[in-house]
Amino acid sequence: MPKSIPALFLLTILTGFLEAKPNLVIILADDLGYGDIGAFGQKTLKTPWLDKMASEGMRLTQFYAGCTVCAPSRSVLMTGKHMGHTIVRGNSSEPIILQPGTTTLASLLKTAGYATGCVGKWGIGTPDNLTNPNDVGFDHFYGYINMWHAHNCFPEYLIRDGKVEKLDNVVADKWKPFQDPKSPMGGRGVAIKRAQYAPDLFVTDSLAFIRESQQEGKPFFLYYALNLPHANNEGGQNGMEAPSNAPFDTENWPEPEKGFAAVIKKVDGYAGQVMELLRELGIEKKTLVLFTSDNGPHREGGHSPEFFNSNGQYRGIKRDLYEGGIRVPTIAWWPGTIEAGSQSPHQWYFGDIMATAAELSSQPIPCGLNSDSFLGTLKGSPPANEWERKSPLYWEFYEGNNGQAVRFGKWKAIRRPMFTGKIELFDISVDEEEAHDVSKENPGLVDQAVSLMQTNHVPDPNWKPKATRKK
Repeated sequence: MPKSIPALFLLTILTGFLEAKPNLVIILADDLGYGDIGAFGQKTLKTPWLDKMASEGMRLTQFYAGCTVCAPSRSVLMTGKHMGHTIVRGNSSEPIILQPGTTTLASLLKTAGYATGCVGKWGIGTPDNLTNPNDVGFDHFYGYINMWHAHNCFPEYLIRDGKVEKLDNVVADKWKPFQDPKSPMGGRGVAIKRAQYAPDLFVTDSLAFIRESQQEGKPFFLYYALNLPHANNEGGQNGMEAPSNAPFDTENWPEPEKGFAAVIKKVDGYAGQVMELLRELGIEKKTLVLFTSDNGPHREGGHSPEFFNSNGQYRGIKRDLYEGGIRVPTIAWWPGTIEAGSQSPHQWYFGDIMATAAELSSQPIPCGLNSDSFLGTLKGSPPANEWERKSPLYWEFYEGNNGQAVRFGKWKAIRRPMFTGKIELFDISVDEEEAHDVSKENPGLVDQAVSLMQTNHVPDPNWKPKATRKK
């Protein structure tokens, strides 16, 4: 046996080690309801690619978003900390953001040797710089920094790695004051010239990132964050933006619902393109794909969530802490590892992706998280106790009808307004629709819920219920 190992042999070992780490792709829809895709009960709209993903993978049927609106939900996803601990706890025009040095999914996986890319809607707070995703671990970013900018699917510009990239779209003159990329409301508007559809650009860039990472021989993490089916709120009742309403033009539906159907078809097709590329490159068995949504369905842009039964059987929509506002359709796809057609009824949420990614990449789980790994579940070894979790499930919401919610075992409690309101208590094991408040019959459980809400909330001077928050 030689005393020194040849450099080429060492390189071969190192390359094999890197390739042994599975790739991770997160496809995040924006305001997609639990009942908006076929695999989770949608009867009218067809989503063949997502249904195929579910039939070849696992449906996670009790999977929760980080919050009931986008910015805080994405903050929970990126930090692995629930709403009582995470940095960005609401949609705000103030520059409250993930700071450089914050441990994120991207920084964790970058440390593990992954190429890291974020494409689409960042929207975690309102950064006053254009490099925020890059500053917290992403090698590559292309898309919208500002959440309000992401309303417009035909923007005048996008951001690529901290630099403004002009597009051929033109917004109406009334929106010109909002076109400064660094302003709190930068990029808002409605296009009068629609030449380039941002979601189409995003799927192209995502596929290019996958190809380039594969060519470099590194494991990769792609956070593909769509801005669909979110509406362009600035467009009012015409806010469901698609290049066309085909093939739904002739349906006897209101125009906004034709637009909604068109963007759901787009979301489905984009997921299909990712699946097909992974198969083309022969890396589908080395790649975990998670498809989910940042919160429940919206009532914006002229869309009615009741029209297609977007929240399924659940009560509430976006901005509610009832199940319809936070329980989201989630699929895990990893051919050869995940049993085809399987499902997990266990309680998981956005914050759990951090611990899962750490285990996936053989990294220690960072300290101070609210995160349980579900990698064992994906590999066929679910928790022995259906209701048990190590870390808490806790939510806060700071807008309008503000509130708190907590899951503990089969029980879920909601308090509105937060900190002072009456507790509603539901037994989710028999009442997923949250139709029967059983708080009066269970004073001990109410006390337990109040205690959990108190212990899981760490005060932050930046976040107070809207009515009392400093301007």
